[in-house]
Amino acid sequence: MIESGGLTEAVDAVVERSLLGGPRRYTRAQVAELSGVPADRARKLWVALGFPAAASDDEVAFTDNDVAAIRAFTSLDQASIANEQNQIGAARTLGQAMARLAEWQADLITREIGGRIAAGAGRPEAGREATEQAIAVLAELQDYAWQRHMAAALTRSLASGGATRHLLVGFADMVGYTRLSRHLDPDELTELLETFESATTEVITAHGGWVIKNVGDEVMFAAEDAHAGARIGLDLNTAITRAAQTIPEMPQIRVGLAYGPVLTRFGDLYGTVVNVAARLTGVARPGTVLVDDGAAAELDGDDELTIRRLRSVRVKGFSRLRSHLVRERKRR
Repeated sequence: MIESGGLTEAVDAVVERSLLGGPRRYTRAQVAELSGVPADRARKLWVALGFPAAASDDEVAFTDNDVAAIRAFTSLDQASIANEQNQIGAARTLGQAMARLAEWQADLITREIGGRIAAGAGRPEAGREATEQAIAVLAELQDYAWQRHMAAALTRSLASGGATRHLLVGFADMVGYTRLSRHLDPDELTELLETFESATTEVITAHGGWVIKNVGDEVMFAAEDAHAGARIGLDLNTAITRAAQTIPEMPQIRVGLAYGPVLTRFGDLYGTVVNVAARLTGVARPGTVLVDDGAAAELDGDDELTIRRLRSVRVKGFSRLRSHLVRERKRR
């Protein structure tokens, strides 16, 4: 454990200088006045970003960076978030993504500080130096990753021409994960999840797809066309089977895919296609890939795959959900 006292003060100074953009010097009313944004909207944006509201309008809790951020949100008129509702939605999405990233980075920096202090015979300066260096490196890597992802996302968005796009949406989840997780210690569970996320991400991106989100034992992804999505589904099963050779606890996965129009909103996907893909995942047998009618129609005549229609099933929200089993076509 890292000792408090001088070290905490040293790290706090780095946080204030490197992360907050300077000392806290403004009240909520002053932020509103300086940014030219009504106080109520500024408060809503602040809370939507995931931060607790100041206890009172007189509390000095904000910095120059906070004023600049409020101004930035209201300057994005050309990005179609000029109205308050869309501004709040954009702030909420950004805040949730950054909060998750920051939690991981904070743990990483804390471990780095501990290591530096141990090597530096407990000097507070070692913790300050480690904090400054780690923040600088992570900020650089974060900017780089964002720029590369933005380049790819802009290409996809411009090609689609709107918020509604025709995409292949897929889910892959680990079979029996809840029961399995009760029998694994934290280190074993960490290794299992890391291997699952690493393997699935590699397969998805290899076929031009992209990860929408990971939720514990499940990954949601998208691809531009049904063929790429089917290849992802089949190769995911292969990758997980291979991973089980080194991690015996790794369970099989099941994959559900659907193709059609989806609504893209703040980096997530919505609509019937998404719901169908999720339901197909729930009824798929371990180690198989199921697709809906839309994907099956797109895959008809594919010389690499075989499509076999299965019996309709009743699932939540769909009285007769039709599915098709996708397999590799045997080579002669």
